[in-house]
Amino acid sequence: MTNSFDQVLNRKNTQSVKWDFNKAVYGTDDVLPMWVADMDFKPPQKVLDVLSERIQHGIFGYTSPTTDTYKSVCRWLHKRHGFSVDASSLIYSPGIVFAISMAVQAFTNEGEQIVIQPPVYTPFFNMIQQNNRKLVENPLILENGQYKMDFADLEEKFAQGAKMMILCSPHNPAGRVWTKQELQKVADLCVQYNVILLSDEIHSDLVYKPNKHIPIASLSEETANLTITCVAPSKTFNLAGLQASAIVIPNKSLRLKYQETQRKQGAGGLNTFGIIALQAAYNYGEEWLEELLPYLKENINTVHEFIQKEIPDIELIYPEGTYLAWIDCRRTGFSDEELKERLLHKGHLALEPGPKYGTQGEGFVRMNLGCSKETVLEGLKRLKIALSK
Repeated sequence: MTNSFDQVLNRKNTQSVKWDFNKAVYGTDDVLPMWVADMDFKPPQKVLDVLSERIQHGIFGYTSPTTDTYKSVCRWLHKRHGFSVDASSLIYSPGIVFAISMAVQAFTNEGEQIVIQPPVYTPFFNMIQQNNRKLVENPLILENGQYKMDFADLEEKFAQGAKMMILCSPHNPAGRVWTKQELQKVADLCVQYNVILLSDEIHSDLVYKPNKHIPIASLSEETANLTITCVAPSKTFNLAGLQASAIVIPNKSLRLKYQETQRKQGAGGLNTFGIIALQAAYNYGEEWLEELLPYLKENINTVHEFIQKEIPDIELIYPEGTYLAWIDCRRTGFSDEELKERLLHKGHLALEPGPKYGTQGEGFVRMNLGCSKETVLEGLKRLKIALSK
């Protein structure tokens, strides 16, 4: 391994949400932060070199993605996921949450129904409700340690008039990598009921073999024509602070409608460093990613084995993708408030509380494993202390 993922880097006093805002979020700085989903690793050296070279130039006027930027995204999606994307279908966004809000505004009216599958990423709830749309839940079903979709319920929700669905693929926080068969059922229902599908695929590069990410828009032309696919190098290469995402909308009429909504907001472009980092990561980052994935997988296995041996009252919902550990604490008998208090004041550990992801997350916590093995082991030690009776 040429990259030092074992190295523990000091991120304090860097305006890091994860490391510098624990007092504001949790009421105390005396915690090990393993909550918000960014990694404690530097991105590929080539990305840093390209950024450094641009800084040395010294002029930071208005910038815009070039043909090379479009090519880098298209090449990456095709090589990593077999997803053939025409450059004309690409739109850039400072972030996927921003893109979700734009899509909600572009393709639905106030009061119309949008389906999500909780427990799921918190901004899905927020972008629907804050835009005055009706939130409709199609809860995932937890069976034998794995989440599955309830297709009968999903069809019922579509039949009742849902206009849009937001899919999390791979799923956050559960770590599911949906199979081709599962995605095909979702696609068929969306086509049948003419439901616009927004697929958040930000974690698509962080998938562990033998699982394979399949962009849902790649299943058929019919599916592509009603799908908005959101991708970004931010989770893959730890570049979230540079704010650069790509939105794939093959259907021209949908794309124009989205762009019109984006223009009304007076925002949506990428900053200079976001453009450069996105392009460099997709052009030069593959070798780094191939070293990262087994390191993250080993972190997951460490958590799995530790919990089974040392904290048998809880269970890791073993992730097929992402660097997020979704942990079922319901057998401990602690309420969510008790879990929070024990984690913060007994274990001095900051994790994401499960209820953030919907009522289906009650009794769960989410732990970020995008960090050194040393940090993972320290976090597990604190978790055991927090839950000890």
